[in-house]
This record gives sequence, C-alpha cells and structure tokens, in this order.
Amino acid sequence: MRKNRTRNLTIAAGMILAVLLFWFVARPALFPGEEGEPIPSAVTADEAGNRVIHWESIVIPDYVERDLLPVNEYSRPGIYLEDVRGVVVHYTANPGSSAKGNRDYFAGLADGASGTYASSHFVIDTDGSVIQCIPLSEVSYASNDRNYDTISIECCHKDETGKFTKATYRSLVRLTVWLCETFDLETSSVIRHYDVTGKLCPLYYVEHEDKWRDFLSDVEKGRR
Repeated sequence: MRKNRTRNLTIAAGMILAVLLFWFVARPALFPGEEGEPIPSAVTADEAGNRVIHWESIVIPDYVERDLLPVNEYSRPGIYLEDVRGVVVHYTANPGSSAKGNRDYFAGLADGASGTYASSHFVIDTDGSVIQCIPLSEVSYASNDRNYDTISIECCHKDETGKFTKATYRSLVRLTVWLCETFDLETSSVIRHYDVTGKLCPLYYVEHEDKWRDFLSDVEKGRR
C-alpha cells in the first residue's frame, strides 16, 4: 500500500512538473506578446545594413483610439516617414484641454485659415486615454527638424505648470515603451521638444530635469 501511495505521489509530481514546463516554456510560443514576452520589432536590416521598417507588421495597441486626421497640407501632409530614430514628448500648452479637443484642433487647421502647421502622432488625455491622429508611417508637424525621423506624443495637462496627471504619465510610459520596442530604439532616443529646438516643451520636464530622468528610468524599466 505504501509503495502504491509513493508511486502515485511520484506520478502526481511529474504531472505538475509537466504543466509548469508547458506554462513557462511552451505557452509563450503559443501565445506570443503577452505580459513578460518581447514585442517583435518591426525593424530589420537589408543587405547593406540599412534599417528597414515593416509598417504592415505593426499592430496599434488596443488601448489607443485611432481617429486619424484627413490628409491636408497643414496637419497631415501624407509625407512618408523616412525612418523612426526617436520619440519626441510634447505638452499641449493649453491647460484643461482634452485629447479629442487637440485632435479636432489639428483637423481644423486643414482649411488653412490660420496658416498654422501643427499635429502629432498621438495625444494623451488627462484621464490616460490615447488618440492616434497620424499613421506611424507618415510625418507629423510637431518636432521641427526631427519631423522626418521621429514619432511625436502630445500630452494634455490640467494647469499652467504643465505637470502630467498620474494617468497621463502612466500612458506616456506605456506608449513610449511600446514605440521603443516596435522600432528597436534605445531609451536614449526618447527626447523632449526642448532637446530639438530649445522650446520650453514639455514645460514641467524642462524645468524639472530630475523628473525627466525619472521618466526615462521608468521607460527603461518597462522594457522587456
């Protein structure tokens, strides 16, 4: 009887071990992209070693609402993006405005009445929701000399300090991590508008360099 009990325990232990092996080894292959699993980069290299972006392989995260601007001269020129070499963080400089409001402002520039050229690939609201305004494969008018090789993110804020809410901050980290992994970018490729032109944007993270370093650290921690 004791031998049978020992044998049964051995079999049970073996079955548990097999389940654990499946979960940690086989399961990732069947369910790629889950938490803890690397996100496949959309970037490869050609025979000459040049970066090649496979735009068709990029799947926008489900937490992002796509509300693309109409193609127009002033906010969505439809110009093909040469490459993605960085991510540029901005703030709206319009306290209390929403992501939808900023998206609609960009859309309204299409009539050319103001003569303003402006847009962004993404806008993050104070509640953390994210709207995509420009396809990743196209240029946005946000970062001056870096428009042609970066992805831009505008962030809403509640007051004149330009400080992001916790929800905005969390979404910014999440989205930035995804962009870095998708385009095979180092965290050092994440910059502020200020780093391109000297403009005080995003204001809070220009006036508080330590908070910007904390943000970059959080992005690095989020990398898988």
